[in-house]
Amino acid sequence: MKPTKIYDTPYQLKLPLEISKKIEITDAVYTFSEVFAHIDLNKYLAVKESRIGRKRYDTETLLKVILFAFMLYGYVSTRRIEELCKTDIRFMWLLQDNEAPSHMTIDNFMKDYLADCMDDILAEINAYIFKSQGVDLSHIYIDGTKITANANRYSWVWKKSSIKSRQKVFNKITALLEEINETLVFQSVAFELRTEYAVEYMEEIITQYIKLTGFNPETAVYGKGRRKSAEQKNYDKLVEYTERLKKYAAHINMCGENRNSYSKTDNDATFMRMKKDYMGNDQLLPGYNIQLGVCDEYVAVCDVKQYANDIDCFIPLMEKFKKIHGFYPKYPVADAGYGSFNNYLYCEEHGMEKYMKFTMFEKESKDEKYRDNPYRAVNFPINEDGKPVCPNGKEFNYLYTRPVKGNKYGRTEELYQCEDCTNCEHREKCHKSKENRIIRLNEELTSIHQEVLSNLNSTKGALLRMNRSIQAEGAFGTIKWNKGYVRARRRGLKGINLEISLICCGFNLHKYHLKTRAAYKAA
Repeated sequence: MKPTKIYDTPYQLKLPLEISKKIEITDAVYTFSEVFAHIDLNKYLAVKESRIGRKRYDTETLLKVILFAFMLYGYVSTRRIEELCKTDIRFMWLLQDNEAPSHMTIDNFMKDYLADCMDDILAEINAYIFKSQGVDLSHIYIDGTKITANANRYSWVWKKSSIKSRQKVFNKITALLEEINETLVFQSVAFELRTEYAVEYMEEIITQYIKLTGFNPETAVYGKGRRKSAEQKNYDKLVEYTERLKKYAAHINMCGENRNSYSKTDNDATFMRMKKDYMGNDQLLPGYNIQLGVCDEYVAVCDVKQYANDIDCFIPLMEKFKKIHGFYPKYPVADAGYGSFNNYLYCEEHGMEKYMKFTMFEKESKDEKYRDNPYRAVNFPINEDGKPVCPNGKEFNYLYTRPVKGNKYGRTEELYQCEDCTNCEHREKCHKSKENRIIRLNEELTSIHQEVLSNLNSTKGALLRMNRSIQAEGAFGTIKWNKGYVRARRRGLKGINLEISLICCGFNLHKYHLKTRAAYKAA
């Protein structure tokens, strides 16, 4: 006799109830938990409980699900993390008895807590991983990349344009005050004329103008068919120029001393050239310069800067490394974007070897005709009197030392003039510049370049250069193309710092999992 009713379904409760029984023993979640079992992060997350409202979500659990999501997928949105907490059995295991947090809970936690302490959390996690793996921190491989900011492309503000426009307003104010002074000559009063006008001074002028002329701004007329008085016209111009001065002053202050532009929709973003030009017209886009220092395939230090030039990023990156690890790396290895006179002197001052390429490194290393050219000033022999001697045997006498044109790092050069170039067949080859019979030298920089060439062209230098291209550029390749982080999601320097710290933390945790799993299989 066939049963008429079926009392079971494929979805009814079954044993075992323990979620961990469903997760493979080699899964990344166990490596992740093993790292967190040896780290106390409560000192970064401890907060006072609120006396009113709902109970605060457990901060350590939130941190675990966020970092595990970044470990698996690179950059992850808060909505994606919420979805994973509801559907992925590994996230359910991390949550234990806690319910899945909402995306707003995750976002508020990241803004209110992680934004201020994520660098310290990354350093704490790195300390455990580096100790466990025996990471060599004396060799650091440095590289940088630019990412597009989460800002409008056509929201630029240029510092130089603001300075020029402000100067035009200064000239207009001077012309206007001259006209006003002519009308006030019978009162024996005149406003002081200046080359530059502060906003406070303009506001004082407006106040005094109202008192002297008796003009009442409340009686001002506007609109078609209404005739303005001469006093109102001057008053309106004074107010207009003052507001424009305020606007230009705000633009210049926002750029600061080290930037030439910023975006209106993300004030911390600077317009710079990107490697991938979407428009194909060499267009400047708002972005940030991301710097990584990699040691034994792990990101030992990361930083975000607003400078388009990598030269300006080297010293802050090394100072951050020193702050985290307590010492400077012995061998900083970087490409030609970091080799500058100031950076080399910084390395000498702090006991670091010079393994950063300079601009003409490839040409100096591979082009023998250029390197051994006898007419280059750096190849001129120095006689007993300390004077350079050209191939024709003529001495060059020292003139003076001057700053290098267009160099903002304080580098100087020494100028020498030939004693006599009359009828010399080598004249055009020795000094091709417009400065007749004059050559420029910087002996200290030349000796540094020779030291760098010797370091990088040695066997050790060749290995370090190869490792840099593998490790530093490989880290960016994984982050940008394997994990899909090619554009900033948050705005502001603080938000981008949080993103990069989270991504680097996830990168190191994933790398640690791969290495420990490989070691487990080998055993």
